[in-house]
Amino acid sequence: MLRLVAGGQAESRAELARLSGLAASSVSLRVEELLEAGLLVETGSGVSRGGRRPRRLRLAPNAGVLAVADLGVHHVRLGLLDLSGHPLTVQERAADITAGPETVLDWLADAFDDLLDTHAPPGVPLRGVGTGIPGPVDPATRRVVGPSRMPGWNNFPVAEYLGARYDLPILVENDANLMAIGEARSWPGCDNLMVLKTGTGIGCGVIVNGRLHRGRGAAGDISHVRVRTDFSKVCACGHSDCLEAYASGAALIAALAEAGVSVERTGDIARLVGDAVPEATSQVRTAGRLIGEVLTVLVNFFNPDVIAVGGSLSAAEPLIAAIRASVYERCLPLATRDLEIAPARSGKEAALLGAGTLLLDAVL
Repeated sequence: MLRLVAGGQAESRAELARLSGLAASSVSLRVEELLEAGLLVETGSGVSRGGRRPRRLRLAPNAGVLAVADLGVHHVRLGLLDLSGHPLTVQERAADITAGPETVLDWLADAFDDLLDTHAPPGVPLRGVGTGIPGPVDPATRRVVGPSRMPGWNNFPVAEYLGARYDLPILVENDANLMAIGEARSWPGCDNLMVLKTGTGIGCGVIVNGRLHRGRGAAGDISHVRVRTDFSKVCACGHSDCLEAYASGAALIAALAEAGVSVERTGDIARLVGDAVPEATSQVRTAGRLIGEVLTVLVNFFNPDVIAVGGSLSAAEPLIAAIRASVYERCLPLATRDLEIAPARSGKEAALLGAGTLLLDAVL
């Protein structure tokens, strides 16, 4: 019931009874418990449907906050959310994931404590902590498994390490999966989505029938699918010709450096494309074509309603145009007839919003 109120689906006892299927008396009993616990409050009057105007229910302002982070290779976005998933504050800070798990997680916990000291409302408790990781995460153990750009992180017990600092529910999830959950909120009526994260690396989260599909933890990971090109490159994972070796932000930065164009951050590539720098535009189009060829197989197999493209490279329109061209050219007509391939709608906070959604489930 708290989830229904937090998600804006219900604001009265009658609506809770209708959506939950419980008897009105059972709903009233549970609502009273939530009111006594300080998690819900009654405010104002709702719309009458033929009887007495109902009292509106909403989350109590002091019900609690969630500390969440989207950890990248070179930076982290972190914030505090209320229990409805609304961001109270969001910050971006420089980070270096190659410093190792203990160093990075200690720094992240200190950053959370700083946010709580400066931005959490007085007396409001921290209810849970969550972070996205740019690598595969085993959902059973919440450990990172075989990451290609995270030395020292393989099989590290991230949840246990953070749990020693916070005796609270801990969420550890792949960053693309969190982005998919956050992005899905912006596509009402679309139950099957693929959400592509194009940044330093490449990730993809999959929503099936409105729910995140994890598989064994690597579902949607297209970064190490083999692609065909005129020459061979060794990927950071050790294999040859992975998609990430050609189409990731890190790969494009290296290719541009070979062409004499200096780029420090993946986000700068989109700026160069906007300035019509030909080397950048050519590299981005090639990346989009290769990504589209990999997605072609998945679109024919999965038939999603939407492919939403996010991440720092998504601001480069030629990337999305090239993905569209590859997918629409090679996929079955029935698979693409109603398919929309578009920039992600949720912006930079998508992964944080997704973390808030999953973390609230853990808290409840």
